[in-house]
Amino acid sequence: MLLSIIIPAFNEAAFLPEVMRRVEETPYDKEIVVVDDCSTDGTREYLKGLDKDRAKVILHEKNMGKGAALRNGIAVATGDVIIIQDADFEYDPKDYPALLAPIAEGKADVVYGSRFLGGPHRVLFFWHYVGNTFITLISNIFTDLNLTDMETGYKVFRKEVFKDIAIESNRFGFEPEITAKVAKRGFRIYEVPISYSGRSYQEGKKITWKDGVKALFTILKYNLFRR
Repeated sequence: MLLSIIIPAFNEAAFLPEVMRRVEETPYDKEIVVVDDCSTDGTREYLKGLDKDRAKVILHEKNMGKGAALRNGIAVATGDVIIIQDADFEYDPKDYPALLAPIAEGKADVVYGSRFLGGPHRVLFFWHYVGNTFITLISNIFTDLNLTDMETGYKVFRKEVFKDIAIESNRFGFEPEITAKVAKRGFRIYEVPISYSGRSYQEGKKITWKDGVKALFTILKYNLFRR
């Protein structure tokens, strides 16, 4: 089983080299695809200096957002299974075995790593937790799923999932969009607990309450008005 690990990156020069090291240390047959979303902090220069055998590198010429980065990364992925890996330390590649197990055992087509199922996590941002819980609830109402963490950054897919799913959202709308689409198509979805080391805005966190509002509109768009 070949893994394609897609890493969207925007201004992550302080974290990406260590994330790459941690991903490379995972004991799997894998390819790494890094998509730089027009960074200005040295991330692009780091990626340009990587040996070609370490990763496939895609460089956006303008900032397009996480969804666009994932769309372009998935387009060049050749693995049997696709893992989305953020370019910071919030999500730990040590959780790959738990994330991959339901797919390897033939039980799932899609796996979400939940930050709210009891794994160790940094204590931070009460209102983010409330917002995530609320957005997940609204998503569940329309998808008829019982997810605990729709907005998680750790999502894993069998490559076949993307054969008839086109990602349209360019930014953080990817999360509710892909959830709506895999639910509508009846893919088998599992959730597993993961560790989570959330970072503060001073440490580079980018998502804000505005993205939460956009997520609500995205839930309505892809559950009610799009196939």
